[in-house]
Amino acid sequence: MSDAARAKAFGYGGDYNPEQWAPEIWREDVELMKRAGVNLVSVGIFSWARIEPRDGEFDFAWLDDVLDLLHQGGIRVDLATATASPPPWLALKHPELLPVTADGVTLSSGSRQAYCPSSPVYRHYAARLVRAIVDRYAEHPALALWHVNNEYGCHVSRCYCDASATAFRSWLEQRYSTIEALNDAWGTAFWSQHYAAFDEILPPRAAPTFKNPTQLLDFDRFSSDELLACFRAEKEIIRSRSTVPITTNFMGFFKPADYWAWAREVDIVSDDSYPDPADPLSPVYGAMQRDLMRSLGGGKPWLLMEQSPGAVNWRERNAAKRPGQMRAWSYQSIARGADGIMFFQWRQAVAGAEKFHAGMVPHSGTDTRIFREVEQLGSELAALSEREGPLGAAVPASVAVVLDWDSWWAIEQEASPTAIDYLAGVFAWYRALFAAGATVDFVRPTDDLARYAVVVVPSLFVADDAQLAALAGYAADGGTLVVGYQSAILDKDLHVRTGGYLGALQQTLGIRIEEFAPPAAPDLAALGGGEPPRLRVRGDAIGGTGSASLWAEYVRADSAEVRVVFDGGVLHGFPAVTRRRSGSGEAWYVATLLDDDALLVLLDGIMTSAGVERGPRVPGVEVVRRGRHLIAINHTDEPVEIDLPGADLLTGAGASGRTLEAQGVAIVGGLP
Repeated sequence: MSDAARAKAFGYGGDYNPEQWAPEIWREDVELMKRAGVNLVSVGIFSWARIEPRDGEFDFAWLDDVLDLLHQGGIRVDLATATASPPPWLALKHPELLPVTADGVTLSSGSRQAYCPSSPVYRHYAARLVRAIVDRYAEHPALALWHVNNEYGCHVSRCYCDASATAFRSWLEQRYSTIEALNDAWGTAFWSQHYAAFDEILPPRAAPTFKNPTQLLDFDRFSSDELLACFRAEKEIIRSRSTVPITTNFMGFFKPADYWAWAREVDIVSDDSYPDPADPLSPVYGAMQRDLMRSLGGGKPWLLMEQSPGAVNWRERNAAKRPGQMRAWSYQSIARGADGIMFFQWRQAVAGAEKFHAGMVPHSGTDTRIFREVEQLGSELAALSEREGPLGAAVPASVAVVLDWDSWWAIEQEASPTAIDYLAGVFAWYRALFAAGATVDFVRPTDDLARYAVVVVPSLFVADDAQLAALAGYAADGGTLVVGYQSAILDKDLHVRTGGYLGALQQTLGIRIEEFAPPAAPDLAALGGGEPPRLRVRGDAIGGTGSASLWAEYVRADSAEVRVVFDGGVLHGFPAVTRRRSGSGEAWYVATLLDDDALLVLLDGIMTSAGVERGPRVPGVEVVRRGRHLIAINHTDEPVEIDLPGADLLTGAGASGRTLEAQGVAIVGGLP
């Protein structure tokens, strides 16, 4: 296969760590990769100590041999900059680059990511390494992709050392210009926190009690930006010498890094995804994560950079994937926009902290279930690449969910009305949309929302006026807006929106919030041996009665119609779900966390009214449209009857009336 043909095929492979093996294994690896259909591997991610064993002394001979062998085998390379884990000699020479926790503890080397993102020393040595690697390999024929660092912020997302303090002050001065503006934004009149100069400000280190909320949010913003600055520095070096695409691997819904900002900087979005095989909700969570990756890239194809072919090694209990599950979850990524399927790792390690993490070639060798499944998937992807299949096609979505990192950071701070898990709330909305057969894009409030029939807004806790105006305008222009509890409570400086909260959305929704009234926490109920407290709700929008939890509030419906009310307790008769016509559209408000069944009925009705087209709904089967193809995935452990138009691209068998085996997949094409 030519280089051009390989570039247009599904990428397939994984993290390859030849430095962990003797050179005589390398040729065997290449032959096994060819047998498995591997055409792309990541190399050098944790190779800094091997590439630069001593300060300023570079050893590329081994890496030359590896890349040449891979190229001879027709395997392309995602070459890493190796900056994710500084070598021991660097930490010993410059201990000031080591990260420091909020409690003042310096983290040592001996693991990975033992560096402060703001450290000038780290950035200097990282830049020198990147220049050396790029100068050496920018023209290598195996090079397909540059892999900058690895999983930024996975272990050290925040550093509180003196170098971080200096960088934080500079970031704040650039953001606010004057110390008076900062004092106003941070509300420093409270608790005698007024600053006379930027030099007085420290990172939010360990303190006697609650820290300044806006200082915490700004440090979250700063820390994400500092990690991104590290990426940009390496990207600039690469781009000055190479036109090959650049990526860095995201980690799904990763709180410490605002991936909306990061996604603008990569040429292709790539992701590491490790749903738990023992969790029955993992297929739904996996779908949500894959929809996020597609959305971050603006709908363009993305790359599943890492998944496990079997069990991982870092949970308390590490379940193996069931037969066929690895294949099913791989096709889920393809159905939701991925053009490449990769794994951590190629050959399962025999030493080190990840030796019990599964590999494409497991400890037991090639005569194993895992390797046979790896071979099967590689063969299928190669065949799909050669015919008119889903490769490169778009994934249509007419429903959007707003995702906002500022709200995520702020709503989970201490000293809040109640403890809210932002991502759990987003997932609750997503589960209902998934069950109703909708394909979802994630968006920001100021994105182009006009192309969506329904936009769901879960807990947009922090919102500026422009964001609220955009949401209000979307509803007025004909969209269906669904707003969840704890939205538009604070502005971007975390100042409360007074007068009933909600800001500009008050008029759009036709309601005011008089008072928060979350129910007693589940742990209080547990003291008495009872079930966690549930709220009763009833109304036509949820098909009768249901339950709710976590959150409630006293809502006044001014111009909105009440569709669901609280039933019993102090909130008896108060609105739980409201609806209001707004211009040519409509706006809904949901003042509690409805149970899964009630939320499904609510959203199913809203989407039907809005004319949202959805695919076939078969219990346990995920059906997604990509381009002119439907991809059906049976996530159950039992065979399921499906009825889809056309023949299965994977088997050639007719899809109509056929049985989809446990963890089975079918791809049918020819859709208009």
